[in-house]
Parts: sequence; structure tokens; C-alpha cells
Amino acid sequence: MKRRDFLKRTGSAITLAAITGGTGFLFHNLETSTYQAAVSKSRGFEVPHDTALPKVVLARNEDHIAALNQSLDAIGGIKRFVKPGERVTIKPNIGWDRTPQQAANTNPVLVAEMVRRCLSAGASEVIVSDITCNDPRRTFLRSGIREAAENAGARVLLPSEDDYINIDIGGKLLTSWPVLKHFVETDRLINMPIVKQHSLSTCTISMKNLYGIIGGQRHRLHQDIDQSIVDLAAFARPTLTVVDATRVLLRNGPQGGSLSDVAEEHTVICATDQVAADSRAVEFLGYTGELVSHIMLAQTTGLGTIDYRNAGYKEIVS
Repeated sequence: MKRRDFLKRTGSAITLAAITGGTGFLFHNLETSTYQAAVSKSRGFEVPHDTALPKVVLARNEDHIAALNQSLDAIGGIKRFVKPGERVTIKPNIGWDRTPQQAANTNPVLVAEMVRRCLSAGASEVIVSDITCNDPRRTFLRSGIREAAENAGARVLLPSEDDYINIDIGGKLLTSWPVLKHFVETDRLINMPIVKQHSLSTCTISMKNLYGIIGGQRHRLHQDIDQSIVDLAAFARPTLTVVDATRVLLRNGPQGGSLSDVAEEHTVICATDQVAADSRAVEFLGYTGELVSHIMLAQTTGLGTIDYRNAGYKEIVS
């Protein structure tokens, strides 16, 4: 039975909040009390571990599509992660009204290629969505993701007031919370973050990128941001993590703006261990996993390992 068959829509429609100052409609300012009793997500999205395959593969290639495909193929290929007839949801970072060159959002070239690969594996539908911080229409367009993903065959969905269900996230900090339904009413979840410095959490990579699946008053979670990140990572458990390090935002994250803050690294990481993925990717920012609180907490919680090399690591340089 597909995951979406386990879930029922609950609660009444949420009231759309208009925010002035050019930021548009911010769904994460909505009250969680607008929703009724939470339903539970049925299971994780992970694929079984294969001891013959690495958990983390890094590919460096100035051809970014080639980098993605080299990394994906080395970790088992798309058919390991997507089966014919399955519905796939891809979660890029589409948070900010920025161009691809500014490295605040996931590279649209990578998102489009992942859409194509999922469809080639027989996916019945590929959805691309995120909850933006700036105006969603401007952000989806200026990021380049909407056009690229649609041209590749995806259904690109901007969040609307009817798209949230209250979910029992089951975390220490995050319990009942509104979640964008596309990220639970699916068969496979592919997380596609970009590597960025972050003013509150040191970095935003795969686990922090999952903030974009929830509505509600997200600013309340900043008081214990490490625990909220780990709660979301434990809840979502993506099928595959694809880290965009083609361009890396070294400073003034997560929004950025200046091209002088961006380093071109031409790298893509595919991983089945989101903790190991973040531990490797944060090195582009000059850190190690041991120096980032939420990565350490995720390992302590049992979500994965910081020691990505001993977990199973492969590097491909072209």
C-alpha cells in the first residue's frame, strides 16, 4: 500500500498570511492551532542498506549533470531508489529570491536532471516543492527551478493554504506540527540541499533543508535549533540525499546575495546517510562534523555517523 493511502487530510483550511516588505506569503507564520488532531506518518522513506555500496559518494566535475550522474550511479543508480509506478517528491532548497549564481538555492540544472532520472526509472509522477522564505512565485521563478523542473517533466507545486496536514512528528521539540502534504503523501522523498553557511546553525545542508517541509511558527524553533533540526531529520528519513556543492555560499547565509561570498566547487554528493552527507559537505565551509552542534546531536541520536570515511565513502574526480 502506498504511503498516501495511510494518510487522511485533517483540519480546516489555514488562513493565508500576507507579509509586507516584499517577502510575500510566509506559510511558516501560521498558527499550528489552526489545525485539528495530528495524524501519524506511516514509515520512513529509506532504502535498505547495501553493504556492497558506499553510503556517501562525492563526484567532482565541471559538468554538473555528469557529477550528479557519476555520484548517483556509484551509490547504486536511480533504480535502487525509485521503482516503476512510484510517486516521488523532490525537496530542493527554494527559499530565497536569488539567482542560481548567488548559491542561495539548489542548482536548477541538478533538480532537472534528478527529475529526468526519476522518470526514466518509471516514476508515475515527480513533484518538486518547498516552503519559501521570500515570495514563492518570485522565488520559484528567479531560482530557475520552476522552469527547469517543469521542462524536465515534474509537477512544480507552490504551497497553498490547502496543502498542509497536521502530523505527529514525534520529536523531543517538534510534536504536532503542520507539514506540507507533498512530503508525506508520497512513496519516495529525495532531499536536494545546497551547501551554505547559516547564521544560526553554522551550516544549512541536508538536515537543515528539511525546515522547508513544515509550516507553523518556525521562528519559535530557533530557540533550540539543533534539536528541531534533528527532530525533522528523524521524521523525514529521506530515500536519498543529493547535496549540491557546485556552488557553495561561504558567508552571509542562508540568503546571501554577493557573488564574492560564493565558491565554485563543481561537486555533487549522493548519500543514504544524511549525517555522513552533512559531515562531508560541511568541510566545504571549513568545518568538520564534530564542530557543528546539530550534526553531532544527530549522530548521538542514532540517525547516522559523522565518520563518513569508515561508513563507506567514495570520491570521483573528473
